[in-house]
Amino acid sequence: MNVMERKRNKTKNAVSSQMENGELISTSSSSFSNIKGDERNIFLLFFLYTLQGIPLGLSAAIPMILQNKGVSYKQQAEFSFVTWPFSLKLLWAPIVDSIYSTRIGRRKTWLIPTQYLIGAFMLLLSKHVYRWLGEDGSPPNIEILTLLFFSLNFLAATQDIAVDGWALTMLKKQNVGHASTCNSVGQTTGFFLSYVLFMALESSTFCNQYLRSIPQDEGMLTLSGFLYFWGLVFLVTTTIVGLLKKEDEPRSAETTKPDRDIKQAYISLKYILSLKPVQTLVVILLTCKIGFSSTDSVMALKLVEAGIPKERLGLMAIPLIPLQLVMPLVIAKYTTGPKPLDIFLKAIPYRLAFGFVAAFLVWITPTFVPDASQGLPILYVAFLLICYALHQVCVYCMFVALMAFFAKISDSSVGGTYMTLLNTLTNLGGNWPAILALYFVDPLTWKQCEGGAESLDNTCRTTVEKDLCISKGGQCVTILDGFYIETLICIVIGFLWYLWGAKRIRHIQLLGENAWKLKLNKKSGKR
Repeated sequence: MNVMERKRNKTKNAVSSQMENGELISTSSSSFSNIKGDERNIFLLFFLYTLQGIPLGLSAAIPMILQNKGVSYKQQAEFSFVTWPFSLKLLWAPIVDSIYSTRIGRRKTWLIPTQYLIGAFMLLLSKHVYRWLGEDGSPPNIEILTLLFFSLNFLAATQDIAVDGWALTMLKKQNVGHASTCNSVGQTTGFFLSYVLFMALESSTFCNQYLRSIPQDEGMLTLSGFLYFWGLVFLVTTTIVGLLKKEDEPRSAETTKPDRDIKQAYISLKYILSLKPVQTLVVILLTCKIGFSSTDSVMALKLVEAGIPKERLGLMAIPLIPLQLVMPLVIAKYTTGPKPLDIFLKAIPYRLAFGFVAAFLVWITPTFVPDASQGLPILYVAFLLICYALHQVCVYCMFVALMAFFAKISDSSVGGTYMTLLNTLTNLGGNWPAILALYFVDPLTWKQCEGGAESLDNTCRTTVEKDLCISKGGQCVTILDGFYIETLICIVIGFLWYLWGAKRIRHIQLLGENAWKLKLNKKSGKR
């Protein structure tokens, strides 16, 4: 359900970089595109973005694996921090863009060491990941897993900055628009390989049911083997790129002093954030997703907990691919006018109402899926797909509308910085509510020890109470799942936010372009 938050980083790359250079019209026109002579460069970009998607997919697969190992939602909230580097990369992007070795190359200076480190981290994980996941009988080590996967995504985000910049000089000027396609398709491919495909082939149930004639206790892939394979791929391919691919010299416009580039980038951020309309937009972006946080971050884990195999839940994304390809094209017709945020506002009530559907879906799952190993009922699968499809329609409406609005208001003189800042704030607006949503599931859940001597006083709130209940011959039974309470709270907050935010959104989208431009200091001639 959160794939769109990652795609936002992809879509903005070509647009923001072209706006930074004042080349939006000339480079975005496909009629002047001719990939002859750029075929190898396009393939290389696609491959580099695919590598970038591998850590992202694994970071999405680990929570599903942990969910079957009895970890608490508080621990899931802790692990969710691993996704933050892609939302915070604006903080160190100016450094990556400005500090480099001319001998190695502006982008390879960062690309080569980051990809080597990613490969090394994967090889390290491959040797110890099962122990840290608790396969040896010990509790999963969430702290170590969070630290390592956060580092992995930090390196992947840094690689993303380097590859985005390299695409501008690697491709011919008329083909720069293809960079966003390489980004979107490549990163999605990597995510698919390390999330959907990995979870399917790692599952013994899925492999025995669909891919084998003789059942076995393990899947066709193991997490350790998968990490080891991709660790080697990173090391070998990085060596090949480092030795064989030469980087073009930076253009004259890019040869300013590093310290000046870094300083100017952070000064631009300061001035953008000083604009009153931007400050209003910041508050909107950081709060507009509170109402969806329970559905977006907890629903999938609850479905796994209710009995749906994690690999089958991942495979649900495949039938939605055509919808994901068509939706942006359809919605774009309604966001090209002067009020692109109208469709953003129209989608919010439907997305909030989907919270009730999500709660109902989680509630009926144990009844309709008593034994998922025997297969899922057709009617249940159809209902689940329809729910996911409707959710994606709402998500895409909001996503495309925001992107159109960002492109409309961004000051072209600092377009890349402007767009990246707004996208960073949008991602943060989804990250922090998701952490809180995961954290509060357990505290809001009401349990009772039943069948034991301690049943009257034991609420199974702590590990000590749970162990005591079991030792006295009882079992902890959920009276009211915190997910339902949390979903209701989020929906109420979401509709209250809508009453507050709708007026402000309508106001800021009516402002003229000058309201969003950086003001020129007449005395100094600087912004």
